[in-house]
Amino acid sequence: MTRTVEDVIAGYLPSAKGQQRTVAEAMNYSVLAGGKRIRPTMMKEAYKLFGGEGEEIEPFMAAIEMIHSYSLVHDDLPCMDNDELRRGKPTTWKHYGEAMAVLAGDGLLTMAFETAAKAFSLSRHPDRVGRCIGILARKAGLYGMLGGQSVDVEMTGNPLTREQLAFIYELKTSALLEACLMIGAVLAGADEEQVDVMERIASDIGNAFQIRDDVLDVISSEEELGKPIGSDAENKKTTFVTFEGLEGADMEVHRLTERALELISTLPGNKAFFNDFVRRLEKRRS
Repeated sequence: MTRTVEDVIAGYLPSAKGQQRTVAEAMNYSVLAGGKRIRPTMMKEAYKLFGGEGEEIEPFMAAIEMIHSYSLVHDDLPCMDNDELRRGKPTTWKHYGEAMAVLAGDGLLTMAFETAAKAFSLSRHPDRVGRCIGILARKAGLYGMLGGQSVDVEMTGNPLTREQLAFIYELKTSALLEACLMIGAVLAGADEEQVDVMERIASDIGNAFQIRDDVLDVISSEEELGKPIGSDAENKKTTFVTFEGLEGADMEVHRLTERALELISTLPGNKAFFNDFVRRLEKRRS
């Protein structure tokens, strides 16, 4: 696999032409606005870890980034978080208007599954592709990211219990990461036990990632994060820091990181990427 993650994603984006070119431009603006490409990179590396070779993983890499981008577009809307800055640039609604941003998010979600389905023509294992599309749908939908977002929105302005916060973090943040590692493993032919381990690893990584976000919202700067800081406190939002403080949050990130690394050690293949990746996420500044 020689193409970079960025090239893979760009190759599946729509052409901005025709009567609907504005919404296509807004979709592309949202996806190409920057970012670490954590999700497609994790998916690709999970696929390689279990011996996967070829281009069949690439439609799923693009699809997961489309879904992630759509969620950010909608999160930033005035009716949600009302954010005007994302990755150091105007958010999609700020640049294209609220209605076009809604449509851009809808377009990305729909195109994600159109894109994922292209893996059928690239794979010798259509059964695996079908299962991966099911994983993608579940982890993005009511029992995954969308479900977590719905509780987050419903509870806005109200204090959360630890149980509610854990539910939101698991679904809103961890679910898409779980999809990445599970899809990479399934498409490469991993067995059921291995796929389950990958799901658990991603759950720990996702929860650690979100708690680290809570910390960064307190200690980081707008320049480092590329978005406003201090919004959690300003919006009176319950986070892990609310319950445990900065020191307790750092300890939990470390605990989850260590547990993920322990699970990674049980997997076959060259695990150097995941060991280094998880360690870097623990200390990230943006």
